[in-house]
Amino acid sequence: MIKYDLRCEQGHAFESWFQSSSAYESQRRRKLVACPACGSVKVEKAIMAPRLAGTRKRGRAAAPPEAAPADAPADAPPPALMMTQELELRAKLRELRDHVVKTADNVGERFPNEARKMHYGDIEHRPIYGEASMDEAKSLIEEGIEVMPLPVLPEDRN
Repeated sequence: MIKYDLRCEQGHAFESWFQSSSAYESQRRRKLVACPACGSVKVEKAIMAPRLAGTRKRGRAAAPPEAAPADAPADAPPPALMMTQELELRAKLRELRDHVVKTADNVGERFPNEARKMHYGDIEHRPIYGEASMDEAKSLIEEGIEVMPLPVLPEDRN
């Protein structure tokens, strides 16, 4: 296993484990590696310092505490707190998505057409979810049809 420090096109930094460097490259090419903050699949490896295993030496000085990343705001919470907040956010997003999946009809690729029919009164309103391309979603919004993407979590892409 290998851990990479990653950064998305929006500048969000995160880390992820991969079976090998070729597994990382394969998943990245298939757009399976996504930023947990914004969902972007335009991800690159960040510069990282190698971690070398060594023998313990007597009297060796303790390692200095890790400094906050240079791009982190001065009032940013410590990494452990960010991890707790991220876990809570992911749990809430998962709860929201599970509620929609449980209470709405999955209309799949028919989503744009079904949403339009409901909006224009051709069929009765009901909760639905499904698939739409970015262009289709933009068209729906331009027509005044309210749509919202279901959150995709990093574990959904594995």
